[in-house]
Amino acid sequence: MTEVLVDRSAALRADIRELGDLLGRALVRQEGADLLDLVERVRALVRSDRQAASALLGGVDAVTATKLVRAFSIYFHLANVAEQVHRVRELGAARAVDGPWLAQAVDRIADADVSHADVAAELRHLAVRPVFTAHPTEAARRTLLTKMLRIAELLEERERVRGDTVAEQRVRRRLEELIDLLWQTDELRVARPDVIDEARNAVWYLDALHHDAVPETLEALVGELGRLGIDLPVDARPLSFGTWIGGDRDGNPTVTPQHTLRILDLQRDHALRDALDMIDELRDDLSSSSRITGVTPELERSLAADLERLPELDPRFRRLNAEEPYRLKLTCMHEKLGNTRRRLAEGTPHEPGRDYRGATELIEELELVRDSLLLHRGELIARGRLERALRTLAAFGLQLATMDVREHADAHHHAVGQLVDRLRDGDGAPRYGELDRAQRRALLAAELNSRRPLAPAPPPLDAAGARTFETFAAVTTALRTHGPEAVETYIVSMCRGADDLFAAVVLAREAGLADPVQGRSSLNFVPLLETVEELRRAGEVLDDLLGEPAYRRLVAARGDVQEVMLGYSDSNKDAGITTSQWEIHRAQRRLRDVAHAHGVRLRLFHGRGGTIGRGGGPAHHAILAQPWGTLEGEIKVTEQGEVISDKYLLPALARENLELTVAAVIDATVLHRSRRINEAVLDSFSDAMDVVSAAAFERYRALVDDPAFADYYFSSTPVELLADLHFGSRPARRPDAAGGLEGLRAIPWVFGWTQSRQIVPGWFGVGTGLAAARDAGLGDRLAEMAEDWPFFANFLSNVAMTLVKTDLAIAGHYVRRLVPAHLRRFTDVIAAEYELSVAEVLRLRGGDELLASDPVLRQTLRVRDAYLAPLHDLQVSLLERWRADRADGLEADRAVGRALLLTVNGIAAGLRNTG
Repeated sequence: MTEVLVDRSAALRADIRELGDLLGRALVRQEGADLLDLVERVRALVRSDRQAASALLGGVDAVTATKLVRAFSIYFHLANVAEQVHRVRELGAARAVDGPWLAQAVDRIADADVSHADVAAELRHLAVRPVFTAHPTEAARRTLLTKMLRIAELLEERERVRGDTVAEQRVRRRLEELIDLLWQTDELRVARPDVIDEARNAVWYLDALHHDAVPETLEALVGELGRLGIDLPVDARPLSFGTWIGGDRDGNPTVTPQHTLRILDLQRDHALRDALDMIDELRDDLSSSSRITGVTPELERSLAADLERLPELDPRFRRLNAEEPYRLKLTCMHEKLGNTRRRLAEGTPHEPGRDYRGATELIEELELVRDSLLLHRGELIARGRLERALRTLAAFGLQLATMDVREHADAHHHAVGQLVDRLRDGDGAPRYGELDRAQRRALLAAELNSRRPLAPAPPPLDAAGARTFETFAAVTTALRTHGPEAVETYIVSMCRGADDLFAAVVLAREAGLADPVQGRSSLNFVPLLETVEELRRAGEVLDDLLGEPAYRRLVAARGDVQEVMLGYSDSNKDAGITTSQWEIHRAQRRLRDVAHAHGVRLRLFHGRGGTIGRGGGPAHHAILAQPWGTLEGEIKVTEQGEVISDKYLLPALARENLELTVAAVIDATVLHRSRRINEAVLDSFSDAMDVVSAAAFERYRALVDDPAFADYYFSSTPVELLADLHFGSRPARRPDAAGGLEGLRAIPWVFGWTQSRQIVPGWFGVGTGLAAARDAGLGDRLAEMAEDWPFFANFLSNVAMTLVKTDLAIAGHYVRRLVPAHLRRFTDVIAAEYELSVAEVLRLRGGDELLASDPVLRQTLRVRDAYLAPLHDLQVSLLERWRADRADGLEADRAVGRALLLTVNGIAAGLRNTG
């Protein structure tokens, strides 16, 4: 196996070396030999004399710095795409040895002592939903990503034509063309993208998934479940997609109800185009003649009705396809999809029989075609391409992705308070804002059991309250226009108690979206638990919700499923990675127990970010490391920023990632229904983790609570550049947030630490926590936990990865040049905790080096560090100049600012993440 790894590593290095050579030629063509000479000189100095390299880079002018930064950045983009291509090849080789991920999961289930009935029951609710979020951290523009995709395709083509000299030269020539275009393309966005731009970016990926990865994943899933004797209905949705883009209002004033409706229209238009492509492919294939085979009477009647209702259908089709009923039926379906696009564009009413109100009607008509084929010797066609199309349409519907709507709890109380105070004015009762949480919950619960509206429509509210209520009105319009799958979930962020959710339900009732008395609801209402305090009270919050009969009726109306979202980013910023991860794990246990006690199925929505500090890391391992019984077939997971391009840019990687996630959910759902570890042993592990968490929390809070720490953070990191980078539409701070660290969002918090290579959110406190447990006599137990407890093993693995990416030598360069002397004491604290964390993780994971079990990855990261060093040096030098100009009251040199922003993109590409 080691020889295989070495061979693959050598092949990868060869590809990266060749792409680097092509980049060097491009630099000469575009800028002259002097630039290439300077790049090579910097590379050599970085290896031999870091101090001399720093001195050289610190003296270059802004224009030269810009060219150097771009050269190293494009190198990283090329290296990244080469690694993705090789990852596809490695996964393919692994498949050949071990089998596909789904096959492995099904094999484990088949070998386990689980009855067919139990497996079928557990997988009846299978529903995996990646959710693309509204605050991307992807530093690369989409125009660069499309070129990266083409380069990946050319690398694969070169592998196929290897040995054919002419073909290899053609591929090389096209690679050179693309690299020239990369150099001539501006990496920086000219303007901050608005919400519509973000939606178009997500739709670009969703379109690609619709055409390739999802149909293949679903086909593989159906085949593997068939080995267990489970027949997945064609209208089931084991895999679907969600989006926050256009629905996430929390802290983003640029998202309006109008944006919500525009983005849903955009998604619907793309979904209809994708459906049209699919119908056209089927129409090309299904040329079966009525002279040779027959059709069912049901299909004949449906076709006759179509022909009558679509008089505008081109007579040519009626004539040429008169004896090809399947093709003619699909032509009618094509026409109705076109009518649907026109209806939505013009805002005209739905015309039954002439267009589609939703995906259900389209799927029903395709089922007529399938059923007819099944009865007339067309089983292979019906079970093949046609069912693939049916399952893909079920996954994407005619809305492409289901939108979640999110708003801060305070916004709902602000609106509801005005309505309540208006009715109670003059009766001597306290104002709504004067009520404590328990009083507020009682008042709102009584309101949920009342049939009386609080106000006329539209309700009399101030501007902020009206904006909140207009969101519910927009959802009503969206459901009427696009159907029930357009918006399914309303999320209340910073939810601290049942009253926070009840306030949102009251507003939904006023908008006609919910009727707690009758037990009717068009939405799922979801608490988002974000801080450690909220996570610790997770069970209590859920119990209060489900214990209220009016709310319980709404849950029953939505299939007896209660979704709860867990926030990884804010809990990490609040308490550090150890306590955040542990409290999220414990919250899941509490939520599981409460949900089961109330006879409700729990659906967990994991708000994971791209980096380890924001809940990132391999999704497969994270799913398998969840507490037993928390997965009942359903899961939602956010996909953010650079994670989206890393997982979904290449179709083959998209298929692997989707299959891997679905396989993990199946595995955890069926085989992790009860404890894998003895209850007493698990309790002892939990007790030890309490010790680790308490010490880690104390160490972390001592750091961030230091009054001078905010100044250290802002001076030692380039976090202030985030606003100028135009990553996304969302502000870096919450509206009306105080200065300092408190109001800073989790994304820029992690962004700054990552750029300066300190990466504090990914590991700080871990060493202290583990050492405290060992000092308490729990060393042997920690070793057992690392060996036998998936949660703890996954935690250590993720921390090890972050420790490897941390480079305190580079961080020291930022501190020496940018941080005032009186603040540099924090570097000693950070360095001491880093050394302790490395030692403690190595003690538990074994070996004398982090990532010792993955030599290829370790070598890859080392090579990257040699190329990252010049970018860090340039960033420090440019940041020093930029800040000096600002301190002197001068307008910053635009060339310096541009070069500085480019270093951020380059470092993000080199580290493969931003925030």
